[in-house]
Amino acid sequence: MKTKEYNPSKLEVHFAQAVEDLKEQIQEKLPGNEIVKVENRITEDNPMVKFFLTDEDKDPHEVVFKIIQTPDRF
Repeated sequence: MKTKEYNPSKLEVHFAQAVEDLKEQIQEKLPGNEIVKVENRITEDNPMVKFFLTDEDKDPHEVVFKIIQTPDRF
């Protein structure tokens, strides 16, 4: 299927939602860190999913996923 809209594309939105939905599985892979909050900006031009974490010392950290679909190549 050819992508007609990229700002954001349906694939970008669904991918961002999938990343957010995997919060618990991601948490299991991060020993010594706790996911405190997930911020999902799926309506932006390039959707973003931001994870707010704390480490063993309770220091705050942020990890950002920026979802960008490249133009279709047919």
